[in-house]
Amino acid sequence: MRADGRKKILVAMSGGVDSSVAAALLLKEGHEVIGAFMKNWSEAADPCSGDCGWHRERADAVRTAAHLGIPLETLDFEEQYRREVVDYMIREYASGRTPNPDVMCNRMIKFGPFLETARRLHCDAMATGHYARVAVSGGPGVRGSGGAAESATYRLLVGVDPNKDQSYFLHRLNQEQLRQTLFPIGHLLKPQVRELAKEFGLPNADKKDSQGICFIGKVKLEEFLAGRIEPKPGIIVTVNHEAVGRHDGLAHFTVGQRHGLGLGGGEPYFVVRKDMATNTLYVARGSDHPALFSKELVADDIHWISGAAPSMPFECQARIRYRQPLQNVTVVAGERPGTLKVAFAVPQRAVSPGQFCVFYQGDECLGGAVIC
Repeated sequence: MRADGRKKILVAMSGGVDSSVAAALLLKEGHEVIGAFMKNWSEAADPCSGDCGWHRERADAVRTAAHLGIPLETLDFEEQYRREVVDYMIREYASGRTPNPDVMCNRMIKFGPFLETARRLHCDAMATGHYARVAVSGGPGVRGSGGAAESATYRLLVGVDPNKDQSYFLHRLNQEQLRQTLFPIGHLLKPQVRELAKEFGLPNADKKDSQGICFIGKVKLEEFLAGRIEPKPGIIVTVNHEAVGRHDGLAHFTVGQRHGLGLGGGEPYFVVRKDMATNTLYVARGSDHPALFSKELVADDIHWISGAAPSMPFECQARIRYRQPLQNVTVVAGERPGTLKVAFAVPQRAVSPGQFCVFYQGDECLGGAVIC
């Protein structure tokens, strides 16, 4: 960082509005900004116009960078993305679990080789368009684009916009990653970001938000898994052990799912459990069936953002899926080493193995663990 406080910052520019406004705000503050587009996935029926077409997204990033007058790097992380994100997805689905590729993409790509690129380019920090904030303990409050001592403790805070907060997807970050990361739009509401995009005259100001799997886009799960996981047909059984149908493979289903079962007549069925040993899919009628609800869960692969586990037992809030309202929980050490037991004040619907249970204390995201 220069004596006047200006930084050299590498900004992840996806071609979308959020990352474009992030770059524009940093530039307005006087920093030296370098844009970087990540090519992570090129498998699409029409790569120039498909939902996950990287050519189109890069073209939007190029136009935005040219408008802002900043250079744009193109980084090819497709090999790493396939290995760390896609292969992870396939392994999890094949084992009967429900993965979250967006969490893994952040952990292994955006804050992995992308951050390494920022260091290689001698940048002081990297920035993304995530709706989240970083606070520094003992510092002047929430950090903007300023710096802090390396010995400080960095805390991940939720984004101000409750409808866009992305701390859930960022809960696997560590102190070193947060120390070098800026979230320039985390203090803004989405409508404010849209308005800023227009004020900056950005060419993608009216572009719709991306949806679907991180960098892959909107795809049908069955189509994506076809050819990647061998079909293994089996039986569909009710919680009362009544055979009601057949399935083409447990990998295509998740707890709480209604559609795709092929079971008609009367009140709809919902998936309540998958038995991989017998290749059996268990279902129950009705969205509020007791079999869909759990009072507690066990989780492993625990990560605490601070680097230190809280003293247990402790009470906090948690969510088991993105955008779920926070739930009051009590967390204790699990019976098996390396596990946690999470007890809910109110039973939770559709607890899905493989998903992440993420913990919060007020506005702070503490970390999370993988649901067993």
